Amino acid sequence: MLIQKLRLKRGWSQQQLANASGLSARTIQRIEAGQPASIETLKSIAAVFELDFSTLDPERQMATMENATSEKLEAEAFDYVRRLRRFYLHSFRYVLVNVLLVVVNLMATPERLWVPWVIGGWGLGLLLHAFRVFGPDWMLGPDWERRQVEKRLGRQL
Repeated sequence: MLIQKLRLKRGWSQQQLANASGLSARTIQRIEAGQPASIETLKSIAAVFELDFSTLDPERQMATMENATSEKLEAEAFDYVRRLRRFYLHSFRYVLVNVLLVVVNLMATPERLWVPWVIGGWGLGLLLHAFRVFGPDWMLGPDWERRQVEKRLGRQL
C-alpha cells in the first residue's frame, strides 16, 4: 500500500516503477496487491524512492506500530496511576485536616460552627478531583481532545 502511494505521488505507472527498480511489472502488481516481497525486492524499490528499505517492510512496520501502541498504553497506565495516587493523597489530607478542624472548632468556639463550610468547600474540590480521575472521558478527556483536533483538521490523526 505504501509503495502504491509513493508510486502515485510521483505519477508513475507500475511499469515505470518496474523499469526504474529493475523488477518486473508483475512483481510490482503483486506487492501492491498485498503479497509479501523479498528483502532484495524491497531494497530495489526503496533505492528508487531513496528510502530505507525497512520503511517499506510491512512486518517491521507492524512491529513498530505494535511497539508504539504498547508504549502508549504503558504511558497512559502510568499517568492514570499517578493521578490515582494524587487523589488518594488528597483524600487522606482531607480527612486528617478536617478531623483536626472539627476538634479545634468544638474546643475553641462550640457555639459557632464554622467547620461545615470548610468541609463542604474542600469536599466539593475533592469531588471534582474524583470526577477527573474516575469520571467519564467524554467530558474533556483525551478522547474528547482527539475528536476535537480531528474535527478541526477535518481528518483522522
